[in-house]
Amino acid sequence: MLEGKKIATRESYGNALVELGQINDKIVVLDADLAGATKTAMFKKAFPDRFFDCGIAESNMAGIAAGLATTGMIPFMSSFAMFAAGRAFEQVRNSIGYPQLNVKIGATHAGISVGEDGATHQCNEDIALMRTIPGMVVLCPSDDVEAKAAVAAAVEHDGPVYLRFGRLAVPVINDNPDYKFELGKGIVLKEGTDVTLVATGLTVAPTLEAAALLEKEGISAKVINIHTIKPLDEELIIQAAKQTGKVITIEEHSVIGGLGGAVCETLSEKCPVPVKRIGINDEFGQSGPAVELLHYYKLDAEGIYQQVKENMA
Repeated sequence: MLEGKKIATRESYGNALVELGQINDKIVVLDADLAGATKTAMFKKAFPDRFFDCGIAESNMAGIAAGLATTGMIPFMSSFAMFAAGRAFEQVRNSIGYPQLNVKIGATHAGISVGEDGATHQCNEDIALMRTIPGMVVLCPSDDVEAKAAVAAAVEHDGPVYLRFGRLAVPVINDNPDYKFELGKGIVLKEGTDVTLVATGLTVAPTLEAAALLEKEGISAKVINIHTIKPLDEELIIQAAKQTGKVITIEEHSVIGGLGGAVCETLSEKCPVPVKRIGINDEFGQSGPAVELLHYYKLDAEGIYQQVKENMA
């Protein structure tokens, strides 16, 4: 297991909003009665006049955010992924996506690691939903460093952005001077020749651990961190597929329509190679401690290692 500091990307989101709010007074934050959980309460404390609690009414919040964007503000609308992407989908599509408004959607508590809240709150479909909206940028950062960089990039980008954050504390893996966040560009974390492992969000750290275990078995795995799922870094994915001849995607999301879907769409058209998708299969999640659920769904280092090893065999 990777040692060192761990922090939930929802915490990083809250901290980034405060830091950016100090230098950009156009940033405003909206929340749906979940400021303590989404960590936007940090922004509320720092800038009470630029924070709006819209209550448990995410669809209305999307409309308010759209209105604020038309006045030149940069609104971040925040809620759990299940509600920001799921409950408010129509308003996000029609009021934000269709007119291409400059609204940022900060979706926390995404994926199976929501844990004890169970299937109703474990949104494993949000990336698929947001990818289908024309012009929507979809970001899924892997750690604290990347989450803060993603929020900053979202502010700089003119147009709608969906940012996916998690509840569970995850290892900080990008705390190095060479790290550079660039919208739409993947990052090679490890070189390899036998297989390419493409991961996003929470699964990047355990994928690196799995690659180390595979190395001991004589399997050389290239590891790519895809923080921007849309627009996808097709050039890097195709280059890696040509190099290794096999690709495996890993995500804390349904295997339908997420990172795996995006990679398969690209490679089937431009560089057909065998692809395996690791994630949540066509099923709902269940209630339990986050770490135990990740183990059950084989999204921890051991589970990823075993699945890759079986596939390579």
